[in-house]
Amino acid sequence: MTSALTLPNGSHLASSWHEAPPGSQPLPFELDHLLALRTPGLIATRRHLHSHPELSGEEFETAALIARELSLAGLQPRMLPKGNGVICDIDGRPDGPVVALRADIDALPLTDVKDVPYRSTVDGVCHACGHDVHTTVLLGVGMLLAQLADLGELPGRVRLIFQPAEEILPCGSLEVIEAGGLEDVTRIFALHCDPNLPVGKIGLRVGPITAAADNVTVRLSGPGGHTARPHLTVDMVDALGRLVTEVPALVSRRVPANSGLLLVFGQASAGTRYNVIPSEAVAAGTLRAMTREAWEEAPKIVGQVVRDVLAPTGATVDLEYLRGRPPVSNDARAIQVLTAATVTALGPDGVAETPQSMGGEDFSWYLEYVPGALARLGVGRSGPSLDLHRPSFDVDERAIAVGVRLMVQTALRALAETR
Repeated sequence: MTSALTLPNGSHLASSWHEAPPGSQPLPFELDHLLALRTPGLIATRRHLHSHPELSGEEFETAALIARELSLAGLQPRMLPKGNGVICDIDGRPDGPVVALRADIDALPLTDVKDVPYRSTVDGVCHACGHDVHTTVLLGVGMLLAQLADLGELPGRVRLIFQPAEEILPCGSLEVIEAGGLEDVTRIFALHCDPNLPVGKIGLRVGPITAAADNVTVRLSGPGGHTARPHLTVDMVDALGRLVTEVPALVSRRVPANSGLLLVFGQASAGTRYNVIPSEAVAAGTLRAMTREAWEEAPKIVGQVVRDVLAPTGATVDLEYLRGRPPVSNDARAIQVLTAATVTALGPDGVAETPQSMGGEDFSWYLEYVPGALARLGVGRSGPSLDLHRPSFDVDERAIAVGVRLMVQTALRALAETR
């Protein structure tokens, strides 16, 4: 199709929140009317993206679709050097500041198990973290702000960042930064889907809102042999068992409890035969920390504990510790902007307190350079909770119009406050 902004034939369209909620204020210059017109197409875009997900680093068709839709809105998008991400400036008054809005666009290596018309058509790949929603929301924001710019009513420049590779290491945010994505930016904002919040609620928090997240891989080796004579070998399965059970508990004891240092192995393997002690074993997992201090100490702590635990086994240890991302720490003034924008866009009832999550988010790297904040967009559906990173994950699509309205108000308020 030439444009993703068309509902597929026979597709059921959920009711949308294109009308201003009670207690909110309308968008300026009749943008609510434009949003109402655009909402069916935005939902179609989200469904198209959901049906055609692309893994981290491979988002070429997704980026092409984004660039095409922005061009149709009269904007001039530019591709990232690899062609799998997009940056697009909406030029308003030249004397105004630059505010950035970011969406991540990659999918996860999971098989979609939902029975819906927009189920993933790509085997083993699924938008199970809501990045299709993030992308769609930012496209909608771009269309509305482009209209304001055409009217001469955009008090500065808004940079739309459609970022690849949020789900892997090295982080895609670093690619954006290297490509000049933060040049002249004074503040940056982002949304992330939260299935634990209902539509119309925005989770806000000053300070850390996510955890740091690193990758840990431990490879063990030693002489294998017959299970009848383990004394002549390094008992690799026993060593692996000690690694995955003892090390996580000991790591968490090396820092204060409120540091939230958490090592969890998600993959472990050794051997292929019941009566053969293998010569190799491997375990891989994530290291998460709720404080910057614990994150900075984590590589040293993990390395020491792994070697202490495995020393009696005689196994040779090869530890690969891959730095991921620090915690996302929301700037207080940026949260003030988001809070005011939420009240304006959704009414006072739209603001919700939210706890710090143990999940990681590479939006944190942007905040190493400029102040900003990440908010949680309520996408919860009625019925059983469908958590992030599950192959059954889905959203209440009314959240798309909510996200567009919020981010338009956020951009306008941030531009006004930083002039």
